[in-house]
Amino acid sequence: MKKPANLSLLSLIIPAIVIAIWQVVGSRPGMQAMVPSPTLVLDAWYDWIFVKPTGMSLNPYLGTWWSNVEYSGIRVIQGFALAMAIGIPLGLMIGWNRLVATMADPMVQVLRPIPITAWLPFSIAVFGIRDLGSISLIFVGGFFAIVVNTTQGARDVDKNLMRAARMMGASSWTLLRRVVFPAALPNIFTGMRIGLGIAWTAVVAAEMVAVKSGLGYVLWDAYYVGRMDIVLADMASIGLMGFLSDRLIVLLERRVLRWRLLQNH
Repeated sequence: MKKPANLSLLSLIIPAIVIAIWQVVGSRPGMQAMVPSPTLVLDAWYDWIFVKPTGMSLNPYLGTWWSNVEYSGIRVIQGFALAMAIGIPLGLMIGWNRLVATMADPMVQVLRPIPITAWLPFSIAVFGIRDLGSISLIFVGGFFAIVVNTTQGARDVDKNLMRAARMMGASSWTLLRRVVFPAALPNIFTGMRIGLGIAWTAVVAAEMVAVKSGLGYVLWDAYYVGRMDIVLADMASIGLMGFLSDRLIVLLERRVLRWRLLQNH
């Protein structure tokens, strides 16, 4: 269903106001070192993406955007895939089976409030300064959002559907696979969207400390050398990657849950 053109234009008003205020503030004398204007940030972002370094160049960021996006993206994919592979089945079992809920849910609820940054020292101690440490943090970031939302989806299944399936002779496995899982899918996708956003937060935190490449590493390195234009371009890049990956999940959700859209209409 297409949005009306006037609604699309309305969605641009607040960003335009923010950018205009940012331009005014960033153009004031003495502010460029702290808050570079959008035009300076765009220039730095363009150089970071498209300008190839030469032998005489003293700018270490030229042309490195694609490789750093690739490093971060691969880590997010690996950690998030692991979070889904474990979180979705565990969430279904917690919501479906009282014994599993009694055994596993308290531990999930105890570990869930621990922030990503608190896991950093443990990750470095166990995995060292390498990819596995950052992937483990991304896994932690995405896992809890997925498992909690999947659990809630499994618990909210219509009891009448369950009774009807049992009356038709469905086994417990068939019930879980053909009734509980499809009914929990809206919650699962919600957990995936939340978890993916946290995964991008986690990869930045991990790359600042646990590895020496990626958008998080560039963010900290640019801050350390006083390149606030690259810092802001990096922040915009992280937001853009998070937005695009979220749109991919939304598109997948619309395909998988097409029956739900038809039902609502």
